[in-house]
Amino acid sequence: MGAKRRKLSNPLALAVMALLSERPMHPYQIAQTLRQRGKENSVKINFGSLYTVVQNLEKHGFVEVAEVQRQGNRPERTLYGLTSAGHEEMLEWMADLLAVPAREFPLFESGLSLMGVLPPDEVISLLEERMSALRVQAAGMRGVLEQLYGTLPRLFVIETEFRLHMIEAEEAWIQGFVKEIGEGSLSGLDGWRTLHETGRPPPEWQELEHERPWDTAGESDSAGKSDSAEESDSAGEGDRSRKP
Repeated sequence: MGAKRRKLSNPLALAVMALLSERPMHPYQIAQTLRQRGKENSVKINFGSLYTVVQNLEKHGFVEVAEVQRQGNRPERTLYGLTSAGHEEMLEWMADLLAVPAREFPLFESGLSLMGVLPPDEVISLLEERMSALRVQAAGMRGVLEQLYGTLPRLFVIETEFRLHMIEAEEAWIQGFVKEIGEGSLSGLDGWRTLHETGRPPPEWQELEHERPWDTAGESDSAGKSDSAEESDSAGEGDRSRKP
């Protein structure tokens, strides 16, 4: 069973609801708390867009004005609280994110899927460059984690820890893949080299265009139904399908 189609899909909206489930806050306080807890490493936090997110949450009935404060000559501050509908939405959204694997399309995967347009030796060089960048990222993230561990409970930084492990796993995978290309043990490598030596794909690749052994009827049907359903939902919902 797939994840439910949500009225709002911006992760910042979920982060806002999560904080408001603790207590009412005004937008500036929400932004400060997210930064204090290191959430800018996993959620894009922009003060201008935060106000828009809060407004959209209010429009859909997920948050409401809880209090308007005024201190001396300072401007009024509007505190928002989570509604019962917002609390239900937050719990369902969180359950989907944690339990239901979502098909995502990272740019690196797109690059890997099309890397055949480059010669193998150039791909090796580019992937080695990527590994160097990943090592720098991992080192920086370890430093960030050490600082955060000293001031915050691990619960608040678990997503940064996860991201570090993903970076390390990616580096390890690339290292193994580069080794296969260098050793000549990668399946399809001969055809890849032939493509760049002759400028034409090898015969065995052309045969694959008619076979497509990686497609299954179930996956094709599922993809088709998903696309059709999404188009139908989008046409029927109008503004509901737009991101905040």
